[in-house]
Amino acid sequence: MREIDERTSLTSNSMFELLVFRLGEAPGTDRRELFGINVFKVREIMVMPQITAMVNAPPSVMGIANVRGEMIPVVNLASITGCNPTKGLGILLVTEFARTTQAFAVEEVNEIVRLEWKHVLSAEGHGGGLVTSIARLDGSAENTRLAQVLDVEQILRDVFPQQHKGIQEDDVIPQFHLPPGTIILAADDSAVARMMIEEGLKAMGVPYIMTKTGKEAWDLLQAFSTQAVAEGKTVRDKVAVVLTDLEMPEMDGFTLTRNIKQDLRFKAIPVIIHSSLTGSTNESHVKSVGADAYIAKFVADELAATIRDVLKR
Repeated sequence: MREIDERTSLTSNSMFELLVFRLGEAPGTDRRELFGINVFKVREIMVMPQITAMVNAPPSVMGIANVRGEMIPVVNLASITGCNPTKGLGILLVTEFARTTQAFAVEEVNEIVRLEWKHVLSAEGHGGGLVTSIARLDGSAENTRLAQVLDVEQILRDVFPQQHKGIQEDDVIPQFHLPPGTIILAADDSAVARMMIEEGLKAMGVPYIMTKTGKEAWDLLQAFSTQAVAEGKTVRDKVAVVLTDLEMPEMDGFTLTRNIKQDLRFKAIPVIIHSSLTGSTNESHVKSVGADAYIAKFVADELAATIRDVLKR
């Protein structure tokens, strides 16, 4: 409960905590750049235990670690990013999200920084396909330190493709119809997550608009509202459901949900939070910001059932 209260306090101010770490020297340089991951994805941080190498493991998988009786695969983040860990990989980040537990080997952990989401900017279009966003660690200060927020969903899909695959040919995805003239408005900052969501919505046979941040989705809602008024309609005649990730640059899913539910124009639109932040603590927190449903990424038939359920309500 203390965790939930603490997170509620943070997200009510559009803030979160970023665990900042290093992976070694960046390719072709002697600079040791900063990387980041949301603290609430990290179950624990520990000194590197003994790793058991596994036969035929993917090149970036160091092996498995026995963490209090649980066998956890260990991923070499330095190898994936092309960094050279001159000090060795001495720290293990044990993470829980997207229905899986895995550990990432890093060179060192530096600090935990409390940030406003407005200081996290999208990295799309700036190179670095494994990076979703860039965090300005010192806020708006000139020459602020920058940390690259890794697209862990893309990394896990690359490393464990069988565990993180999209829709298969033999998958049976329930189809349904939205109210005439309406769409699903979706928001996610991860390119691989957007691809999987779009695959699922297409398989369901529903029209949608995909956005990359909560702010982009919020701006679209404003435009739909203006258009609806001009046509003598309500925005609910335009948008049937909002489907949002939680962690997004500029405006996170908690803020987007709260904005929708506190605005008389939009509060009747169901909001489904679709996130890799799994677990009972996260589900409790989602309810506190007014979302109509919460579902962990990514199982298409579960997503279809959840959308159908909120529309029935």
